[in-house]
Amino acid sequence: MSENKAPHVAKFVYDFTEGNKDLKDLLGGKGANLAEMTNLGLPVPPGFTITTEACKGYLENGEEPAALRDEVSAHLDALEARMGKKLGQADDPLLVSVRSGAKFSMPGMMDTVLNIGLSDKSVQGLAKQAGDERFAWDSYRRLIQMFGKTVLGVEGDLFEEALEKAKDAKKVKVDTDLEAADLKKLVTAFKKIVKKEAGRDFPQDPREQMDLAIKAVFESWNGDRAKLYRRQERIPHDLGTAVNICSMVFGNLGPDSGTGVAFTRDPASGHQGVYGDYLQNAQGEDVVAGIRNTVPLAELERIDKKSYDQLMQIIKTLENHYKDLCDIEFTIERGQLWMLQTRVGKRTAGAAFRIATQLVDQGLIDETEALQRVTGAQLAQLMFPRFDEKTKVEQVGRGIAASPGAAVGKAVFDSYTAVKWSRSGEKVILVRRETNPDDLDGMIAAEGILTSRGGKTSHAAVVARGMGKTCVCGAEELEVDTKRRRMTVPGGHVVEEGDVISIDGSTGKVYLGEVPVVPSPVVEYFEGRMHPGADDADELVEAVHRMMAFADRKRRLRVRANADNAEDALRARRFGAQGIGLCRTEHMFLGERREMVEKLILADTGEEREAALTELLPLQKKDFVELFEAMDGLPVTIRLLDPPLHEFLPDITELSVRVALAESRQEPHENDLRLLQAVHRLHEQNPMLGLRGVRLGLVIPGLFAMQVRAIAEAAAERKNAKGDPRAEIMIPLVGTVQELEIVREEADKVIAEVQAATGTELKLAIGTMIELPRAALTAGQIAEAAEFFSFGTNDLTQTVWGFSRDDVEASFFTAYLEKGIFGVSPFETIDKDGVGSLVKLAAEAGRRTRPDLKLGVCGEHGGDPESVHFFHEVGLDYVSCSPFRIPVARLEAGRAATQSTGSDHR
Repeated sequence: MSENKAPHVAKFVYDFTEGNKDLKDLLGGKGANLAEMTNLGLPVPPGFTITTEACKGYLENGEEPAALRDEVSAHLDALEARMGKKLGQADDPLLVSVRSGAKFSMPGMMDTVLNIGLSDKSVQGLAKQAGDERFAWDSYRRLIQMFGKTVLGVEGDLFEEALEKAKDAKKVKVDTDLEAADLKKLVTAFKKIVKKEAGRDFPQDPREQMDLAIKAVFESWNGDRAKLYRRQERIPHDLGTAVNICSMVFGNLGPDSGTGVAFTRDPASGHQGVYGDYLQNAQGEDVVAGIRNTVPLAELERIDKKSYDQLMQIIKTLENHYKDLCDIEFTIERGQLWMLQTRVGKRTAGAAFRIATQLVDQGLIDETEALQRVTGAQLAQLMFPRFDEKTKVEQVGRGIAASPGAAVGKAVFDSYTAVKWSRSGEKVILVRRETNPDDLDGMIAAEGILTSRGGKTSHAAVVARGMGKTCVCGAEELEVDTKRRRMTVPGGHVVEEGDVISIDGSTGKVYLGEVPVVPSPVVEYFEGRMHPGADDADELVEAVHRMMAFADRKRRLRVRANADNAEDALRARRFGAQGIGLCRTEHMFLGERREMVEKLILADTGEEREAALTELLPLQKKDFVELFEAMDGLPVTIRLLDPPLHEFLPDITELSVRVALAESRQEPHENDLRLLQAVHRLHEQNPMLGLRGVRLGLVIPGLFAMQVRAIAEAAAERKNAKGDPRAEIMIPLVGTVQELEIVREEADKVIAEVQAATGTELKLAIGTMIELPRAALTAGQIAEAAEFFSFGTNDLTQTVWGFSRDDVEASFFTAYLEKGIFGVSPFETIDKDGVGSLVKLAAEAGRRTRPDLKLGVCGEHGGDPESVHFFHEVGLDYVSCSPFRIPVARLEAGRAATQSTGSDHR
């Protein structure tokens, strides 16, 4: 147990003065950071935190732990003594907020209730003490609205509709124009809504309010939107949330009060400066909800210079202390600045790379820590194409560039439609006035998000950045009408639901129609068309270049490419591949060569078979010569033919129809009939588990020998041309060492013949794929005949789980993901407990037999960030992936080699 972790004792409540930032497991991110800011002497309102252990106990047993109520009472008593007033007392009430706070930031996904302690009696005392009747009734209506929706389950739209009616009656557009008398009427209307919808009166007892709010926050951990967000972000479901009870400070006390969000650097670009939003005469939820448009944080210097200067100093203190971009929530109450939250801020992919290198240059972190601040998933985002603004396009609006990317899709105006159309294969852009947590389904389904309200700190912006989703916020000139499902743009043009629009999250621009895209400058860098330090290279390319250099210096895993031709091989080499880990020879027999393989498989006599092999040999040799030239000096692992047999046979239904038609028309059809009989003879119910791989090589005499001869002759030709071919021959789908021994004996004989014929010494390693459970379980025996293993994790996943990938992903994987059976598809990220256990077992057994056994992986998992870390841990020598994923694998291999348990930047 870490020295910073609290011991597991029956203590469920911690004062802000007792914790620190390293207690996130126990106090949640919000509570731990409130404690840390308190320790730093920053102005934090007094309060206390109920631990995640209490939440887990409540969720497991359906009731609070026995000791919790007494602990909360003791801490509440201490808070009241410190503040000099009682919770909800009639004359001068203490009010508190009840806020969620999990270990990992889940913006807007769980519940918060402000102004706990207000009642019909205490609202009068608050008005008297504040000297502002309007403020008191505004605070009371907010409490009833939040409490009704969050705690009592009342539909939130009912409160919004009542608020809109009140504004219409007063003929005003914003709620700040409602007066005290209007708000009193609104409170009465809100209480009637609660009574009707919840079947009970709004509670007047302040302790009952607080206790019910605490339970609601606990229960929100298992709310639908919270579970969906955790699945999306791969946050474990068993962590629970802490609950923070904090004395209220008020930003809605007039023009000398307000609330805001600040970033120590721009979360969209990473640039240093003054970034954030401020809203006068408002409470914190107003900023992140995006319901009122904010002013830039820099405006605070004009509005309240004293608070602005103090905030700038606190920003500097927090960034230096956390050594990272910090996201800060604050409130100003009549000129007094209060810090309500800080956390390591979510950022865009580009910002992550820029900030990491900036912090290294400032001496705040070293290269090792910098690698933990970026991810392969972020790098992949930076490699996506961008809009080509040189083309003639119609720009219809511009908002705030909240989360970068180039997104094109059909406009939809609600979450349900976004999900429905997306599942039908449509690309959609979710268009809203502002989003809220209930829109999460649609945000995930959409290509991008466009809102007419809100800023960089609104719900849409924060969630989109966390998901790496393109987002443009606060496009005020666009009039979004969700009821009529349309958007009106300047000039009067109407975008109806289903019309295509394009949004640029890097510039904030909104276009009609589909805008063409151009390659990312990061891809141009990897392709060698843009050079760091050159005049045309931007600072993002420079940051990526530096981080890749860090990773390459640190990593142990080598990174190879899956490539089947010279063009792919050359591209992979430009992307940093250190060889080819998988050349699939069956891909060399597509198109016009398919008929040659068909002849080979259907041959009835040895002569026919030999003729087919003779025809194929020079074509195969030419392929390998080109491949060896492209990857000269680097290893090239060539997998012998491994298709399911049906891929090279005519379609049985189509052939049957052809024969039947010919017979009915009494046309000649002897060849088709002979072919149909052969296809029937070879037809398989489950081709993926049938005659393929090594089995095909053993059943069709001369097939593998022809391929080995082509490899050996190509290597000899390249070597005689002063090249350095490093061929490795891989036998697929081996399940027993005897299969490998038979093929190896034949291969060794062929190689010896080629050496004798060419006078060239060849060193061709022979190994196998481990893609069957039996191969993994008998790896020690197989290693006696293999010089290397390459784990084929695609087939290994299919055979371990009993899944046919082509079928199950479309049929029930969605349901498994929604029910939480899978956190992520086992074909996307390796199943460590099942498939991963076999990989580890086989690696260890193989090396016990042959200590110098080379180990790699060539399934799609080789380019998956999380899986790369696993392969590093189990001691593999290399991963192999598609050329586009090579930079991702290189970066993650560097991160795996420098992994720090103390660093977590979700």
